[in-house]
This record gives sequence, C-alpha cells and structure tokens, in this order.
Amino acid sequence: MAVVTDIDRKLEISTEIPDDKENVNEWIRFGLKLAVQSALHPLEYSKILIQIGFEPINPRPTTTLFGKPALGLPNVFQYVGHIRKVDGLIGCYRGLSPKILGSILSSTFSEKVADKLGMARVDDEEKENINEEEYYERYQVKLKRDIVIHTAGAIIASPFHVISVRMMAQFIGRETKYSTIFGSIAEIYKDEGIWGFFSGLIPRLIFDLSCVIVASTATYLVGRHFIREKEGRMYFGSLSSFVCSSMFYPMNVVSTCMTVNGTGLIAAKGFSYESWRHCYDSLKMSGDHKRGSSLFFRYVKTPNIIAKTIN
Repeated sequence: MAVVTDIDRKLEISTEIPDDKENVNEWIRFGLKLAVQSALHPLEYSKILIQIGFEPINPRPTTTLFGKPALGLPNVFQYVGHIRKVDGLIGCYRGLSPKILGSILSSTFSEKVADKLGMARVDDEEKENINEEEYYERYQVKLKRDIVIHTAGAIIASPFHVISVRMMAQFIGRETKYSTIFGSIAEIYKDEGIWGFFSGLIPRLIFDLSCVIVASTATYLVGRHFIREKEGRMYFGSLSSFVCSSMFYPMNVVSTCMTVNGTGLIAAKGFSYESWRHCYDSLKMSGDHKRGSSLFFRYVKTPNIIAKTIN
C-alpha cells in the first residue's frame, strides 16, 4: 500500500508541474509585455497627442517619397524629443501608471469573466489532428471566448485608459487637473459621473472587436484551405492582426478624441462632438480620421491642427 501511495503522489506531482510551469510562463510573458509597454510609452504618448491634433513643431518644406513637394511634420522620435525638451525624461512617461494598472486589472480579470461564463480555453492544434467540423467548432468557441475577453478587458481598463489619455493631453495646455490616479477618479466622477470613466469606450470596442473578428476569421479560413501547420497559422494571425489594426485605425483616433471631448482641457478646445459618430464624420470630412497612423513620414494635409508652441 505504501508503494501505491508513493506512486500516486509521484503522479500527482507530475501532473501539477506542467500547470505550474504554464502559470510561470504566463506571468513571465505578461511581465515582458508590461516592460515593452513601459519602454514604448513615449512613442504612444506622442501618438496620442498627434491623434488629438496637437502639432507643436512647425512643418518644414520637404518632398514626399514620390518626389512631390510637401510640408513635413516631425516624426515620432522628433515629437518625443520635443516632449523631453519641455518636461524632461520623466515627463515622457506621463500617464504610464494608470495605463499599467489598467493592463494588470484587465489581464487578471478578463480571463476569469470568460471562465465564469463557461467558455473554456481552446489550444491550437495541428490541422491534420482534427476534421473540418471540429476545426470549425474550435474556431467558433475560441472566437466567442476572445470576444468576451476583449470586451471585458476594455471595460475593466476603461477608467484607467481615460485617466491616462487625459493626463497626456494636459501636456498641450499645461494643466494639472488630472495629476494622480485617485485625484483623477474624484475629478471625473464630480464632473461627469460614472459614465465619464467610459468616455470613448464604444469606438474603442469597435476597433478592438473588429480586429479580433476579422483577424480570427481570416486565420481560420487560411488555416482551413492553405496553411496546415500550427506555426504558420500563428504567424499569419499576427500579420492579419496588424493589417486589421490599420483598416480600423480611424476608430482609434475617434476613441482618443472622445476621451478628451468636453473635459475643458485646452486639448479639447479645437473640437466639440455630440457623439462618436459625429466625431468620426467630422474627422473624415477634414481628412484627419487617420492622423497618427504614420509615425515616420508625416505631411500637412489640412490646416485643422492645433498649432501651439510651448515655451
């Protein structure tokens, strides 16, 4: 009996180790993700200001890639350099703390929401190991779970995303209205109520879910008819996600503008939108619905930018 007990214990240990290793690997990947987010935050900071329409550096005469004369705007690295010149190196990380906190809470609880709803995790397998019907069912189950996770994650992170964007937007007018996380929470609730924490959420969800649905469907179709290997489908999935993010990028711009809309910040003085649809129509009419999509080769398209120089 003692031998059987020892064997049972060894079997229990052998089944627990892979789970522990998997959990450790997930935490390592999440830690690396946060590290990358932190390192790239100055670039994201610049992109947010560009999406709002803030151009602090005067355009200069240049030529396009096709040799046509144009007025060139600073690339993202020159933009970061301007922020550093004004606020120093630490100032380049304005809005990072609520962003990181939102990412942690979103990653922690969004998967639990899917688990509570009975949507089990689906691991990818080689196409040859399952038939067409099973492959389609796995696609459906995985897509439903991804939709729930992304929706829950966006809702959970929304208050901190709003705070982060507004902190960064204050660079334009040098305000201090949103200085700390708790102070910002009190300020938003006092001015806008509970719905203020979800400013810009609808276009943000449209952007996120559209990318998930289109990229997942494209990966499923390609995997069903062309790419059989698991690794190949993984690479194609990454490529399709990148393409989809470019396709639906205008919703990202709309979300950023709606996040600062009606706040009273100088950043929002150049526009006033009744709804996110009104915002999209206005941006598209002026040709600004894709601003910030190109971070390196940027040219003046319309005069509708906030031209302010901070001394």
